[in-house]
Amino acid sequence: MKRFWVPFVALCAVVSACATALAQTAPHATAGAAFRMAARFDRSGPLREVAPLTPRRPSRREEPARIPGGAAESGGTAADSALQSSPGLGAAVTAGFNFEGIGDGFSGPSGNFTVNNTVADTNGDVGLTQYVQWVNFSFAVFDKVTGAVQYGPGAGNTLWSGFGGPCETRNDGDPIVQYDQMAHRWVMTQLALGGGNYQCVAVSQTSDATGAYYRYAFGPFNNELNDYPKLTVWPDAYYVSFNMFNEARTTSLGSKVCAYDRAQMLAGLPAAEQCFQLSSSYAALLPADLEGATLPPAGTPNFFLNLGGGQLRLWKFAVNWSQPASTTLTGPIGIPVASFSRPCVACVPQPGTSQALATLGDRLMYRLAYRNFGTHQSLTVNHTVKAGGNTGIRWYEIRNPGGTPVVHQQGTYAPDSSYRWMGSMAMDKVGNIAVGYSISSRSVRPGIRFAARAPSDAPGTLGAETVIQAGTGSQTGNSWWGDYSSMSLDPSDDCTMWYTTHYQTADGLFNWHTRIASFKMQGCQ
Repeated sequence: MKRFWVPFVALCAVVSACATALAQTAPHATAGAAFRMAARFDRSGPLREVAPLTPRRPSRREEPARIPGGAAESGGTAADSALQSSPGLGAAVTAGFNFEGIGDGFSGPSGNFTVNNTVADTNGDVGLTQYVQWVNFSFAVFDKVTGAVQYGPGAGNTLWSGFGGPCETRNDGDPIVQYDQMAHRWVMTQLALGGGNYQCVAVSQTSDATGAYYRYAFGPFNNELNDYPKLTVWPDAYYVSFNMFNEARTTSLGSKVCAYDRAQMLAGLPAAEQCFQLSSSYAALLPADLEGATLPPAGTPNFFLNLGGGQLRLWKFAVNWSQPASTTLTGPIGIPVASFSRPCVACVPQPGTSQALATLGDRLMYRLAYRNFGTHQSLTVNHTVKAGGNTGIRWYEIRNPGGTPVVHQQGTYAPDSSYRWMGSMAMDKVGNIAVGYSISSRSVRPGIRFAARAPSDAPGTLGAETVIQAGTGSQTGNSWWGDYSSMSLDPSDDCTMWYTTHYQTADGLFNWHTRIASFKMQGCQ
């Protein structure tokens, strides 16, 4: 194993861009991001030769810190002008695989999984032959055809065994796994809170998630908390956003958005980050994540989006690795949307208990998916809103993000009296859209469903929903239901969608399950 150390002070002596970015207070371009090298990096041996670590019960709070303006709202009074109160026609769907993921009773080559945390931050992505799921503090690698577990379950910091520092010794979750389909590599990242706080990133050396990795530690964050990280893939960088807080998580410092040098990381070489710190007026930004084989037009910046002031707000992050002082962050650009009201903080009912579940309706939900059709470019994203007496999924397709962005279509999916929340959405290569989410009510146990649409359907509508997994239990003793779920596209055909999130099989708290399911709209070949 070869390890490299890059002193940040030495780099700043020769790079003029080592300055704190100006806070964003109005639509404008800020040039010259804060530039520094990864604090540590190395090249590992094959993961399959490392015994998975057993995750210990976390010492940190599992739910994300509250962002400004979201925690105290109880729903508001605005009428939803995009409400869909009955299902539309929808795209014909062909079911694929549906198998159990990490959760209570799960087992793999390394043994049985024991639930030791109250909630599941469920995330996953699909590659050419594998599906990797990372649920809060543990991950596993699956054969995507058979569902057989190839590796795990193991603690997230197994990926950094022998690396040294907090990335090796800490296992603080908030994970993201991405498959970089341009390079056919896996990108894995999680928090390491301690010793100044770091973001740990591992990039596989091949398309095999159980193989060797190039490993990086970005930071330290100077004892500020890099909460709720969301990493995405773009041609010129891996982009990531954070909600920054003081160490005690009592004061919001605003979003920080960063670019990691993708080309260097794919080669296992010293890699830099360039970051902008926004003001505390802006939080929970999501970076755009590339879908499909058609790349963005040359020179296209990465797009960041957030929710605030009753509208969407867009930034453009144009990174320049040869001249970091020329890197710019432009925005925010306001995008008007149909009126909506935020849901209450914890109001989702369940059968057999008075325990309501939290909606996390104060932010956009992972992912912000980007697709280039040649004739147009689209972004798709969703969040949870109040829908009459319940909650629904507000979703958007935004076009022309590189110019003046406009909402091409939008809708709030609430076809009955059940509560729907914690969504994730994607668009396939012919323009079909699917949104996966959690569902619950006073008569429906917390389960997993999705709804889809074809390009020929009426704008702003989704079809009848499909049940991925019915719940047979309710969560008791805690309102927190997790932070995000994950819908992704299969790079093998750019048609098959994979969704993962959690559900309940029995009443309780430390007994959640997750499901991994795939499906395809029949119009996509």
